[in-house]
Amino acid sequence: MILESVEHGPLLWPTVKENGVTRSKKYSELSATKAIQADCDVKATNIILQGLLLEVYALVSTHKVAKELWERIQMLMQGTSLTKQERECKLYDEFDKF
Repeated sequence: MILESVEHGPLLWPTVKENGVTRSKKYSELSATKAIQADCDVKATNIILQGLLLEVYALVSTHKVAKELWERIQMLMQGTSLTKQERECKLYDEFDKF
């Protein structure tokens, strides 16, 4: 369920109409399945944040939803892999010239 939070987005909290006013349900009002999913959303976000370098954490810590957080990190890290590939290419070129 944690991976589901990352891949498909957070739980869409159900609403309830009370005295003519529509509001999101409280955590205590959720069904057992929905409560577990809400917990998994929080756990997924925490797991992702705990594994980040401080520099990356500073850039993404404002995201509260695991899916958005993960997408932002992937976008940031793409540059890292491209830079790594460029360095490898340069090293191979230098080695070939040797």
